Amino acid sequence: MPAGTAAVLAAVLLAHAAPSLAAISALRRRAFPDLAGVGAPTGIALTFDDGPDRESTPAFLRLLAEMDVRATFFLLGRMLDADPGLGRETVAQGHEVAVHGWDHRCLLWRTPWSTYREIARTRDRIVEVTGAVPQWYRPPYGVLTAGALSACRRLALLPRLWTAWGRDWEAGRNATAIQRTVIRTLGAGGTVLLHDSDCTSAPGSWRATLRAVPGLVEWARPRGLDVGPLRRHHRLDHGPKPSVTGSTPGRNPP
Repeated sequence: MPAGTAAVLAAVLLAHAAPSLAAISALRRRAFPDLAGVGAPTGIALTFDDGPDRESTPAFLRLLAEMDVRATFFLLGRMLDADPGLGRETVAQGHEVAVHGWDHRCLLWRTPWSTYREIARTRDRIVEVTGAVPQWYRPPYGVLTAGALSACRRLALLPRLWTAWGRDWEAGRNATAIQRTVIRTLGAGGTVLLHDSDCTSAPGSWRATLRAVPGLVEWARPRGLDVGPLRRHHRLDHGPKPSVTGSTPGRNPP
């Protein structure tokens, strides 16, 4: 390959992958607080990825209802497609739904066009099933690309990652370990990442997450922190009003 061609290719790949540096938590919180999910210091955003899952999500919905807590659920399109009724139930109970992609594949290996198609397909399916227009997008593994950022701009989605996670996808984690891991980096205005499904995690890992949630809420409330969805704690940028028409991938290329 000629040196000039190699240099151009390297530059293109660097531009494509550069946003993935935001996956580094410490860098993200300092340099990109909005992207990290740093919001109003009066509360904490509680978010769950990878559902809806008939085996596990109903248990989270029951628990949250008992605690009078609402959350943001980042849905996978393929999971919603498998159980649209559960997606509708999530919204009916007052929770917020957001876009996590269709099948949880890392975006580094997708072209910008493929990335746009996946995000648009998931966004449109959420609207079709639940009637709710998503405002947020979280990439699988927290790995953003230039193509994902471009797709978010076109679809009026705001990318949001997290300030604290519980590493609850790992085998052998218990509720206490998950709570300690979250609290270690959680502060006022932070965003918590957990999972209401084990479809991309260790089998059965959601059970420890379910047991960890009450402790996190009990930790936050005495500190005067309101636990709720992203929409309650995070400023919405003024941008184009979301549209549910014209985003079919085949008709609206990036």
